[in-house]
Amino acid sequence: MTKANSAPPDRPPLRAVRGEILYFTDDPAVAGAGAQAHFPDGLLLIRNGLVDAVGPSAELLPQLPAGVAVDDHRGKLILPGFIDTHVHYAQLDVIASPGEQLLSWLQKYTFPAEARFANQEYAEAEADVFCDELLRNGTTTALAFATVHPGSADALFAAARRRRMRMITGKVLMDRHCPDNLCDLGGTGETETRALIERWHGRDRLGYAVTPRFPATSSAAQMEAAGRLFAEYPGLFLQSHLAENREEVAWIARMHPGVRSYLDVFARFGQLGPRSVLAHCIWIDDEDRARMAEAGAAISFCPTSNLFLGSGLFDLARARAHGVRVGMGTDVGAGTSLSMLQTLGEAYKVLQLQGQKLGAEEAFYLATLGGARSLYLDACIGSLAPGREADFVVLDPAATPLIARRMAQCATLAERLFVFMTLGDDRAIHATYILGEAVWRR
Repeated sequence: MTKANSAPPDRPPLRAVRGEILYFTDDPAVAGAGAQAHFPDGLLLIRNGLVDAVGPSAELLPQLPAGVAVDDHRGKLILPGFIDTHVHYAQLDVIASPGEQLLSWLQKYTFPAEARFANQEYAEAEADVFCDELLRNGTTTALAFATVHPGSADALFAAARRRRMRMITGKVLMDRHCPDNLCDLGGTGETETRALIERWHGRDRLGYAVTPRFPATSSAAQMEAAGRLFAEYPGLFLQSHLAENREEVAWIARMHPGVRSYLDVFARFGQLGPRSVLAHCIWIDDEDRARMAEAGAAISFCPTSNLFLGSGLFDLARARAHGVRVGMGTDVGAGTSLSMLQTLGEAYKVLQLQGQKLGAEEAFYLATLGGARSLYLDACIGSLAPGREADFVVLDPAATPLIARRMAQCATLAERLFVFMTLGDDRAIHATYILGEAVWRR
């Protein structure tokens, strides 16, 4: 007979985490105050890596079986783990390299940095640093570019798997307008991509993204191959760049004179659909936005890199008006921080320059459930509702003296969230949890 207040022997043990809990059930810009679940003194019950229950501590604590330890974060804010929908793991070491715009940035910094990943030991060491930096910044899921080298994707998949992270990545496809040592020759890009898909896609919490850098660096044959692979494997992702920089847009127009817009290049090669995530999308029009929404494709909003490279200002209001899925991207190394808090703060400024407002609740939605919806993973991540994977971050409202001082003046949750995204950075991350287990603590 099972003893009272103990779990049946065939059920995994419970874990409990206490603190102020917040997650989103919908887009606050659409659903308003009803889009969030907030428990000022809440309890998360976690079983086998999934949220078993969530609610007020006063209701759930008396139901805890005897002997269940409670990880106590009272006074701190628990949110779903951040989701980075566009980042280059191979560019971590060129972050904060000055003085260039997009196309010259690629030549001066990106390509030399990525060439180093021909060395497998180097790739593996960089993948470990990158994953640890994500966790230190509260990011638990990322859609990341590797390099043209298959081993660079192997290294990142393996590093994420050791940490039980959700990671989506893929080797970059390039067969023209790039250095010889970064060029797929003789159809090797498709062959190597197919082998990586077979090896990693759907393994544990890993997903594969077909990764043409952008149409300028992939021939028509390679773009066709990318679209063919994207259609062939269920649940596959596709990631690329779209309309980041005016010079880039003009270059694509010269290379594809018969298309209406840059977006049409992706569409004609079968690369536009659910789980297509196109970064930047600054220099597009309403017809492009409507087509993206209809296709189910998503935009990754990358404010720090757009400002750093002088690329332009992303129009969130127009994307929202057309119903396009939008997530946040740090876009390191042109992006200036892996911190989603800093990225949200810069997003606020980008929109201010256009007379648009980014409320704090909407910002944190974009970094959590909005990112999950962009990836079609909202049944798994981006929320702390029962049944979701228990990836979450604990934010410290006393992380710095100035944050603590400013928090003391806040009367509402929205004000406190705004302080986190304006003054916060990696120092505000008190702990990061993967599948209910703390993997990083300050």
